[in-house]
Amino acid sequence: MGCERMLKVNDAKEMVLRIVQHDPLFVVIQNTPPLEETLYNDDYLAHIEESNYYSTSDVAGWFEITDAKLRYYIKPFEQYIFDSAVNSPNTNIRLNLPAILRLRMILLLKDEHRVKGLKLLLGLDDHAQLINHQITATTVGTDDLTNKVDVLGNVLQQMIQTGLFNIFPTEEHGALQVTINQDFLAQKFQLLSSESSLQVEEIQKETAELKEENENLQRQISELQEDSVKDIVQKIRERHIENEIVSTLRTEALQQFSTQNKVSFFTKIFRSSQIEMEKEQFVLSYISKHLEERLEVALHNYYGN
Repeated sequence: MGCERMLKVNDAKEMVLRIVQHDPLFVVIQNTPPLEETLYNDDYLAHIEESNYYSTSDVAGWFEITDAKLRYYIKPFEQYIFDSAVNSPNTNIRLNLPAILRLRMILLLKDEHRVKGLKLLLGLDDHAQLINHQITATTVGTDDLTNKVDVLGNVLQQMIQTGLFNIFPTEEHGALQVTINQDFLAQKFQLLSSESSLQVEEIQKETAELKEENENLQRQISELQEDSVKDIVQKIRERHIENEIVSTLRTEALQQFSTQNKVSFFTKIFRSSQIEMEKEQFVLSYISKHLEERLEVALHNYYGN
């Protein structure tokens, strides 16, 4: 008897996975194991027929809610739920298994995300219409998206290494906010106050160029977040973590090099090229030595493992 029950559970899980494995709400449910188990183990799965359609009263009984409450949660998500179900004009709604599973995931997530949050996850606008935000994703290959991420990551790394920018995620949609590091900028100008005016002008020019790069990066990140899936944002965040560590290690290396290799003003003028070469070699060696360990700790803390 136990073996027979186990086979039924496994069959139900396989059937559910086949239908919902690419569904955006299922991705969210997978992050909450109790909800995922509920989705696989609902009693109705033991006797439902995939080819049949069922009334809202039948489905409401399975989920132990009223028919009115079930219809309340159907209304805002019709474009999503009835992708492959039948919804007749006389409101005699009939649902097949895919539609029932979509509705079940809505009910499992409604307390945490509310209707507004679920619409955001599904890409529905205020009129319950699917937002056509997947055009780029369907026409641009995965390799192209990966290349975009690499290009943006390289730009982001260069910006972080300058120390001139603060980059952090905002609470809204997990977007990245990039701002000028005013404190760092002020310190740089103070340290360079004794240098020639030409050097100051060059720094100001570079700052303006980096600011322009910052604006371009913000626009590109915004486009990616609107047109691509969440894993791209996650890749950028991981790259951001790595770049922050590289920036920190670079700062540490430069401080150590400065402490260990103090030179006079004239030496700095006549051996500037050699000093710069030695400094870069020292920095690269320092980063190579410490990057792997620091990155492992940072990713461990970020994912909470």
